[in-house]
Amino acid sequence: MSAQKDRWVSSLVFLLFCASSIPRCGSAGLRQEPSPQRYFSALEAGRASLAFFTPSVSPGAQPFLEQIESSAEALQDYGISVVKVNCPKEDVSRYCGKENALRKAFLFRGTLLIREFPTDALFDVNSIVANVLFALLFNEVKYVETLADLENIENVLKGKSNMVFAYVPATGTAEHRAVMEAAFVYGTIHQFVLTTEAALLKATSHGDPDVASAWLLFCHCQRATDPAQPCRRTALGQPLTLLNIHRHLKLMGAPLVTEVAEDPEKISTVHLQLGLPLVFILSQKETYEADRRTAEFVAWQLLGKAGVALLSRDLVDLNVLHRSNVALKTPDEGMPIQYLVLEDTDEVVTLVEDNNKVKQIQEDEQEEEEEDEDEKDNNQDIQDDQVVEAVSRDKKRELPLEQVLVLTEENFHSSLSEAAQTVVLFYASWEAVSLAVLRSYSEVADHLKGTPGILLSRVNCWDWPGLCCQENVTQFPTIRIYKKGQQSVTYDGMWGTEELSSFILLSRVSCPLKLATMDEAEGYLRGEFPSELSSHFHTSLLGIFSTATSKAREAFEEAGNILSGHVRMGMYFEDDALALSHKYSVSPPAILLARSGGRSVEGIPLSKHSVQDVVQMIRYELLDIFPEITVPNLPQYLQLRKPFLILFSDGDISQMESKEMLKLAKGRAQQAFVACWLNLKKTPVGHGILRTYFSTVPSLPVLVWVNLHAGGQVFQFPSEQSITAVNVLSWMEQLQAGLEAPSSTLSEEDWKPPLPAYNFLEMMETSVPELSLHTSPHPGDTPAQHPPKSPGGDTAIREGPSQESTAEEVGSPGRNLRGTAPRLAARDKQGKRHSEL
Repeated sequence: MSAQKDRWVSSLVFLLFCASSIPRCGSAGLRQEPSPQRYFSALEAGRASLAFFTPSVSPGAQPFLEQIESSAEALQDYGISVVKVNCPKEDVSRYCGKENALRKAFLFRGTLLIREFPTDALFDVNSIVANVLFALLFNEVKYVETLADLENIENVLKGKSNMVFAYVPATGTAEHRAVMEAAFVYGTIHQFVLTTEAALLKATSHGDPDVASAWLLFCHCQRATDPAQPCRRTALGQPLTLLNIHRHLKLMGAPLVTEVAEDPEKISTVHLQLGLPLVFILSQKETYEADRRTAEFVAWQLLGKAGVALLSRDLVDLNVLHRSNVALKTPDEGMPIQYLVLEDTDEVVTLVEDNNKVKQIQEDEQEEEEEDEDEKDNNQDIQDDQVVEAVSRDKKRELPLEQVLVLTEENFHSSLSEAAQTVVLFYASWEAVSLAVLRSYSEVADHLKGTPGILLSRVNCWDWPGLCCQENVTQFPTIRIYKKGQQSVTYDGMWGTEELSSFILLSRVSCPLKLATMDEAEGYLRGEFPSELSSHFHTSLLGIFSTATSKAREAFEEAGNILSGHVRMGMYFEDDALALSHKYSVSPPAILLARSGGRSVEGIPLSKHSVQDVVQMIRYELLDIFPEITVPNLPQYLQLRKPFLILFSDGDISQMESKEMLKLAKGRAQQAFVACWLNLKKTPVGHGILRTYFSTVPSLPVLVWVNLHAGGQVFQFPSEQSITAVNVLSWMEQLQAGLEAPSSTLSEEDWKPPLPAYNFLEMMETSVPELSLHTSPHPGDTPAQHPPKSPGGDTAIREGPSQESTAEEVGSPGRNLRGTAPRLAARDKQGKRHSEL
């Protein structure tokens, strides 16, 4: 251990020795005075003392006195004396009278009374130390009850000092004591704030925090130079003890990123001294700025978990691979530094949080080198198919399909009449996408379990090709909804559980829903829907028609049939429809959009009367004004073929940013671009998008302008400016005038797989010629894998895999999946059947 480390550990031990409040044996720290006069005459100006006044013979005070005696030495470390004052029997003064005897303790600073404590509030050593320090530090430790109080303190501290915000379920606990002892030591450096309000904790935390446990947040207000910028918060991940709080504050006070220009083996930082690893981001002169931003981003992600240093290759001669970009130094003595090749910052974070990750990455790198050699010899096995890889990796997992009825040629038609609405999944048990959708379908069945009138079922088209041909199922997977006396509806949306569930529930009601009275129509706009209309959609749409607008009404009804399951639509065409339309300043035919539960209703004239135009108009009007971009909704906004103004955020955006971006979206230029935001925590693919734009993920939040349909130029809003409508509009004017240089320009190459897709038509057995199935748009492609040759349906027993072909060989999740699909397909070429159960 180095001399510097020895000195630091010695100082820490001394601090803990001085501030520790572990109860000690004996009563050497308890001072006893024979009378109140003697006690008050000995008080020193500015010195605190805790006094307990009791008669000379007082058996009832014995339990309390034991706790007072145990806390005396702990309080003495903070300059607070503990005194037992014996009251004469004849003394009936304020402190010795019967009313107060055995019931209160008194805290003095000099001769000034600071606080009276009921003895039942000082029930043990923790409560005594915590309450006494809390009273003495009353002006230094702010107590808050509301979020507004906390934000006011934050606003005062921004750019000046940091804040330590603590929540304890109750005062007088061990956690409360630890916070007060830390405040006594660090109160001159940081502003301490305390609360016992559970509602305030929930308002300042993401998710649903456990209000039964104590919490501590370090708020980096000193870095928030902009008054509108919120203070970053870093939570203490360990229990609230004095040692853990001291450790956390030391880590928060360390430099965010340390720049290193010497042998990393000789580097010692506070993180290593406290038993945490140190991550080195390897840099060079040409990429210094980008590497610095990357290091800062990683440092914020790992704050309190590891240190981050920027290691310059130009200044240090490293005998490592040139492609190595990250190094990890652990606090264990004698352990060499590990030099690694990582793809993105997420892997760096995982590397620290998972101790086994280093070994795994090294093994993966070795495997990739071997695979690279194999791919040189057999390039035809390259196939970008993550679905195949995922299905094969999880093929041993049993699916919970108890809620899904198996349909055959014998029971198909009879089962359709058993329920008001029958949902049927047509799939092929050997096809990867079908099996992936089958997993989502099982989750939908569990989600809708017990919903009256809905029957979920499935047909394995490999077992029942005649039935699938009869139902004109020509591709896998296909989901259809059958209703009695109505034409079936085919699902054409995303295959996720939430989207499927929403489609099934919305399909239960006629689309459009015909409303008979004015009261029903206005109730519909207010959000009073039939019970079948769930709250999956926030916007409702009502068409209003007069008797003279029959053509527009027919187009609207047909549009409702096309959008059934995707949109909540109603229509009103009674005699008083004209009065309803006048109320919202439109003339029939028109559409009323009720957003946010009917709090705002917008009237839109229905000028075009073709079905295609009505469908397109409805889809456009239902788009959010300032949407959060996700994988499911991105295609809707790409179809607009407009530039994107995207705010990338690591979590929810602040209220101020949302308000300013809404101004932009609703402003005069709203028709010219799509203003939106993307939450990288909910949509991790955003990390890859930013790396495509900037080579590395910049500090968040970041505002980006990109026109995917004209040139592909990417512009980054200046990070030193606050995101306000005025600033952004001024910046956009500079973009239009050609005064800003793009950060990057996207490639014009088409996104295509390296080889043609598999032709499943040519893989089908010649023994089943009547089944015309396809999943590939290229009927002339060369076949690469064969489906199973022996049917068996849901009761077929799948041949068990050999040890050489188990799922574990596929590769670990998170790696580059290029080249995995053909290998997986090759393992099934021996006629083995991929079972879905």
